[in-house]
Amino acid sequence: MKIIRAANELKAKGKKVCLAIGFFDGVHLGHQQVIRQTISDARQHDAIAVVLTFDRHPNSIVAPDHVPPLIYSLPQKLRAIESLGADALLLIQFGKKFSEQTGGEFIRSLTHDFGRVHSVCVGADFVFGHKRSGDIALLKKLGAELNFSVHGLAAISLDGQIVSSTRIRETIRAGNFDAASQMLGRPYAVCGRVIEGDHLGHKLGFPTANLEVTGRLLPSNGVYSGCAKLNGQLYRVALNVGFRPTVAQPLSELRVEAHVLDFNGELYGEELEVQIGEKLRDERKFASTVELCDQIAADIRSVREQI
Repeated sequence: MKIIRAANELKAKGKKVCLAIGFFDGVHLGHQQVIRQTISDARQHDAIAVVLTFDRHPNSIVAPDHVPPLIYSLPQKLRAIESLGADALLLIQFGKKFSEQTGGEFIRSLTHDFGRVHSVCVGADFVFGHKRSGDIALLKKLGAELNFSVHGLAAISLDGQIVSSTRIRETIRAGNFDAASQMLGRPYAVCGRVIEGDHLGHKLGFPTANLEVTGRLLPSNGVYSGCAKLNGQLYRVALNVGFRPTVAQPLSELRVEAHVLDFNGELYGEELEVQIGEKLRDERKFASTVELCDQIAADIRSVREQI
């Protein structure tokens, strides 16, 4: 999948473009329906299937006090979109200037820069443009004017409820990872770049990879079993989410630390994706680091038994 940052970078060479537009946090079943419709259109009309998404949640610019915690990191989202078979992805930097475009300006700019847009596919509740003033009705009006068709796809339901990023966040907070995985269409996973820590895990005999997860939705504090694929090989993981209350100076910020069993290698700077299994225990404060180490060893034994 080719990643571009401006529509005129596509260089379609006269080919039409079929376009899916959305933020697509989690790339859940509803999002997949929109993207697959776009790919189907493109294959049917010898066009290029392009997914348009943004580098950050729009609320981070237009409503910074109402930014939801994200289910997926940006690299995780891009991998999920690529797995569906899109030809290209237009990753737009959502900044203040971009946010001030009207819906009409946004769509006219896209059609001009792409050259020939055959279809635009979105969710039925899609809104766009300055102050969310554009909707499906405006999109269809622009389509009639600019000669592209519009698919406004109804939401998918599962167990009698609509699949949405909001609902997935609720199930993750509740610890119902099976339900989240069903709505995602793939196992729920936490992903982040491995950053430098204080090496406390190494000193205790259980080295951990610290994941950068700022702005992300996380499961409740505690220890989880999990697994991660590194260099094509699957490894068991004991994942800790919390503040490390046992140490002399507990953390002021929530930290996600992954102990990758039987792995010897360098992970700093890498994007580590950990599929979440079961919760082994809640976070708690131990009487000493010796007691903590005994519990960590027990957690690791549990991970070996569960996966």
